[in-house]
Amino acid sequence: MAIEVLVRLAVLIEVDRDPLLAAWRAQVQGLPAARHLDVPTLNDHLPNFLTELVTALRDPSEATIAQLLHDGTAPAHGLQRVQDAFDIEEVVAEYNILRGCIHDLAERNNLLMQGTPFHVLNRVLDGAIGSAVRSFAAQKAMDVRQRREEYLAFVAHDLRTPLSAVSLSAKVLEKLLTTGHPQTPQVSQMWTALKRNVRHLETLVARVIEENTNLETEVGVKLQRREFDLWPLVEALIHDLHPVAETGTTRLINVVPDDLVVFADANLIRRVLQNLIANAIGYTPRGEVVIGARKVGEEGAIECFVRDNGVGISPDRCATIFDKGQTDPEKDGGAGLGLAIVKTFVEAHHGVVAVESHLGSGSTFVFTLPRH
Repeated sequence: MAIEVLVRLAVLIEVDRDPLLAAWRAQVQGLPAARHLDVPTLNDHLPNFLTELVTALRDPSEATIAQLLHDGTAPAHGLQRVQDAFDIEEVVAEYNILRGCIHDLAERNNLLMQGTPFHVLNRVLDGAIGSAVRSFAAQKAMDVRQRREEYLAFVAHDLRTPLSAVSLSAKVLEKLLTTGHPQTPQVSQMWTALKRNVRHLETLVARVIEENTNLETEVGVKLQRREFDLWPLVEALIHDLHPVAETGTTRLINVVPDDLVVFADANLIRRVLQNLIANAIGYTPRGEVVIGARKVGEEGAIECFVRDNGVGISPDRCATIFDKGQTDPEKDGGAGLGLAIVKTFVEAHHGVVAVESHLGSGSTFVFTLPRH
């Protein structure tokens, strides 16, 4: 009797597959993550899972069910739901909605789902839920770890420039303080400790960058937008980066209008400009780097630029310069993260970044910040 009920249910699922999926979709679309998904995306692996379920109902042996749960589509479905931005409760819910739809189908056709038929159906569905949830949770954990590691790599990269400025400032101060004055043991100890700790920090930063250079740049960036004056931010950056520019006698010029107000994440924009300016200094040893901004378009977007008259960039490098891992083969020590950081943070603001360059005459990096 139980086998007969299972076979009849298998036939019903095959015959009424499309209405069953439609009933399931109508309820699943009530889940927040599923509201805007089209039918193919929402269905995903469910049609194949129904085929697997029909196989299990026709041959409800331990071996058949175990094999279906091991080789079935549920793990791939769980991975897909990570991309569809489901949360783990929604993954469980959609399988339980399918359970309810199948029970409704059985009831409409006077099939009594109790005893062995009830347990077989629930075992397959519960096993599918477990497989989907495990793959979903593993992928989410991997994504979180990757974002944390990459964020650490980005921060470490951003620390390089201010650390260089601190190191150079310390050397300049040491010369100023010791010129014409005998150095006391206490001062000597302080300078030694300062230089040792700066070197230690530089080593730590380099190690973090080296260990994370193989990560992707799909970082979850949470913006904290506010209105702020751009001119003081650029002026502070010029002051902080002056020791780095001074080593190559590079002039840093701020032409941002002093009344220009930007609506953005000030910390991220500072990091964007810091990377662009530091990059320009490296390619302009005896020239000038100009930092500016202006309003563009009727909607009031802000266009910012960093322009130098340095050595320039070849056309083939311009095409991939914002890609993670793209470094200048003629320069040592680069991790290929600086301009990838710029692109990531600008795009997080829904902006666009571009470069125009000519060999021998310099480069201009431009990025836009849409109006809030």
